[in-house]
Amino acid sequence: MEQLDLLVTGIGRLVTPPGDAPRFGAEMNEVIEIETAAVAIHEGRIVHVGTEAEVMENLRGVTIAETIDVGGRLVTPGLVDPHTHLVHGGSREHELALKRSGVPYLEILAQGGGILSTVTATRAASEEELYKKARKSLNEMLLNGVTTVEAKSGYGLTTTDELKQLRVAKQLHDTHPVDIVSTFMGAHAVPPEYKGRTEEYVDLIVNEMLPKIADEFLAEFCDVFCEHGVFTVEQSRRILMEGKRNGLMPKIHADEIEPLGGAQLAGEIGAISAEHLLAATDEGLQEMADNGVTPVLLPGTSFNLGLQNHARARDMIDKYNLPVALSTDYNPGSCPTESIQLIIALASLNLKMTPEEILTACTINAANALGRSTDIGSIKVGKRADLAIFDAPNIKYLPYHFGINHTFGVIKNGQVVVWERQIVQEEAR
Repeated sequence: MEQLDLLVTGIGRLVTPPGDAPRFGAEMNEVIEIETAAVAIHEGRIVHVGTEAEVMENLRGVTIAETIDVGGRLVTPGLVDPHTHLVHGGSREHELALKRSGVPYLEILAQGGGILSTVTATRAASEEELYKKARKSLNEMLLNGVTTVEAKSGYGLTTTDELKQLRVAKQLHDTHPVDIVSTFMGAHAVPPEYKGRTEEYVDLIVNEMLPKIADEFLAEFCDVFCEHGVFTVEQSRRILMEGKRNGLMPKIHADEIEPLGGAQLAGEIGAISAEHLLAATDEGLQEMADNGVTPVLLPGTSFNLGLQNHARARDMIDKYNLPVALSTDYNPGSCPTESIQLIIALASLNLKMTPEEILTACTINAANALGRSTDIGSIKVGKRADLAIFDAPNIKYLPYHFGINHTFGVIKNGQVVVWERQIVQEEAR
């Protein structure tokens, strides 16, 4: 190599999961730590990583276009948020009093609130309005150190409006530094016009929505809210299998409120991930473990809903040897936060995860939940140069000092996009 695009020096401590595959069970505690480190980047990829002395030795005679010094700060892989409902209209602060008075989430939904309230707002919004709103949230995620985000549809519930959400997500991917991975979730709720006719709505998803989304290549994944009063296990199976036939890999909102059997279904059909899992049974977790399903846990949701129970992260890691991932579940109802750093604190407090497990869950395992662990999620030669720079001495400090944003800078695809807590490059690609 004769030329280098970017050299990152002055790294007080670099911490990353090893390799390019998910980390299972006890492996989640194993991370690589390098003090006084440096990372060399060319054409958006990592070409050298190690101690500063080692990297500089490898770069003798190489022309370096740009060097930045991060001032002794902590550097990790760019964080990955693998479960969000990024594109939507409106907000639902008016439901807060109902939740605090003890009205169950499914009851709010049955009364036409919850998801259905957001459906009304999303249908009424133009693509431009949805784009501007989602871009604002995406900026917040970037400022938190997030470099890749999954975005689900599911607030349109008509073919036209589901396509509208997914087109906005694609536009964001094309114009924003953060990479967007799209998931079709027309089976998020039964729309009001199909009340009492769920099977007919499933027919619409299968026969019309899925083929059109596949034709336009608007999504990589298909997700279903498999829950009592929403979609049954049988309906979920039909939708997800049809999604597979249309080239969309299955994901599933499983056993969030009741142990309906979504985790077992995830294993049966070979879903890439099962998400929420607060009520997952031992049988369901074993089925997931036997079939390579990544559990995506969303501690912000149980926190915001005031629930006493939380996903059994310790059992998933210690007993079932699962590759646990973490996510915000950013959405306008059950978890209206873009802060992955809040999730880091809640994973420590409520899920009893170690700082090493949390980092792994927010990087390589989260990337695996999106089928991208070979490209992102760790700092390794050949992988995409996505780095988060934190004003912290080590990863233990992130959950310890909670309630603030520790991000100092972000490098995305080898480009500095956040510096001194400010977005310095908002246009992508």
